[in-house]
Amino acid sequence: MIVSTTSGEVRGEVVEGVTRFLSIPYAAAPVGELRFAPPVPAPAWDGVRDGTEPGPNAPQTNRNVAGFDLGPLVGPGWRKGPDYLTVDVYTPDTAAAGLPVLVFIHGGGFLAGTGSAAVYDGSAFTREGAVLVTLNYRVGIEGFLPLEGGATNLGLRDQIAALGWVRDNVAAFGGDPGNVTVFGQSAGAMSVACLLASPLAEGLFRRGIVQSGHAEMVRPLEQARKLADHLAKALDVPATAEAFRSIPAEDLLAAQEALTVPGGSPDLRDADGFDPGFGLSTFMPLFGDDMLPEHPGRAIESGAGEGVDLVVGSCRDEMALYLVPTGAIDVLTDEQLVAMMSKSHPDPVPTLERHGLGQNGRSAGEVAVPALTELVFRAPARRLAEAHQGRTYCYEFDWRGPLFDGRLGACHGLDLPFVFNNLDVASGLVGESAPKGVAELLNQSWVRFAATGDPGWPEYDSGRAVLHVNSASEVRPD
Repeated sequence: MIVSTTSGEVRGEVVEGVTRFLSIPYAAAPVGELRFAPPVPAPAWDGVRDGTEPGPNAPQTNRNVAGFDLGPLVGPGWRKGPDYLTVDVYTPDTAAAGLPVLVFIHGGGFLAGTGSAAVYDGSAFTREGAVLVTLNYRVGIEGFLPLEGGATNLGLRDQIAALGWVRDNVAAFGGDPGNVTVFGQSAGAMSVACLLASPLAEGLFRRGIVQSGHAEMVRPLEQARKLADHLAKALDVPATAEAFRSIPAEDLLAAQEALTVPGGSPDLRDADGFDPGFGLSTFMPLFGDDMLPEHPGRAIESGAGEGVDLVVGSCRDEMALYLVPTGAIDVLTDEQLVAMMSKSHPDPVPTLERHGLGQNGRSAGEVAVPALTELVFRAPARRLAEAHQGRTYCYEFDWRGPLFDGRLGACHGLDLPFVFNNLDVASGLVGESAPKGVAELLNQSWVRFAATGDPGWPEYDSGRAVLHVNSASEVRPD
């Protein structure tokens, strides 16, 4: 199966009735002078490019969690190679016309991940009559460190370049370039919220889905420059794009890892003592440039993205992923929990007390999961839903997985195998008997939303309606 793109012809393959094209460049390789520079269109190639094998991805280190394999969600780690600004395309029929298009932005803490991870196989979306596109983008230092003489928010600029490629090429794969839905999870969801607010992304997508994300995990430009200065000092070079281009990617990754050592990162809290990354992510989008002239939450509140239909949601037990497998949930004391939270939040005690801090029978670990889930994910997601001035729908993923005797609950990332309807690929995370009906519901709802702007439940402003996704899903007031 051969399709013509703006850079040349590419050969895909049909697998169980689904035609897929892997590792198609949407931008030139970010090497040499193009490193720490905005993406430019992929150069033309001669002949027919093979699109049947996964290609390289962005430089990164493995991001696994103790106790189980996250590989199906984050990929196998760094597959080295210069041509990693690529997309994978899944389509039911290249001869079709006008199919709804979904473009997925992977998570990974703005440090890792790939659009080619096993769970992101788009076959289920194509069986429902949609075209699915996944993408790679620059992460970590390469993607989100502001350097003198370089561009800011390179990871977001890559995503916009990929959306431009979709606009110009997806019709050749059977998709409708005028009906594009961008969706993402975790860092990918934060990215979708930023794109919703960015004047540079205007007109590139019609709908958005924000899974376990929001518009608040961003830093002001001046705070991000503190990180650039810190890393430049550690690497003994000026904080310039020219200097960083001379450093091998492996050395930059080592410098990134050094930030995770206690005391290895500069204090990135704002004047009020707040760190929008909550210690989970050092690298993230910044505002104060042409990509995000103002804080994206404020921009959305002022009407940015009002013409884009939006779905926003989170998992009930997001933070269990970080606390249960490590065993921290069992050893935290009240004092340690307050001290830990105070490093990123000026006054965490009221929220912690609301979830049972200091009450008899409530351990600090039991308090930490719901309290941190509220602070880091659920509350800012609801603020995004309230701020958005277009059609908005909310959900909460409530299905609890069986791992760690059920203590992992509906943790961060557990919804992904259901959304992609790829439960068998992620049985190590969801178990062997995860409800297929929940996967079919979510996958079909995402396609329905992409096609019509209505996922199948009431809008959020209709009595603050939230779809609670479980074996017996139901809509309840927030």
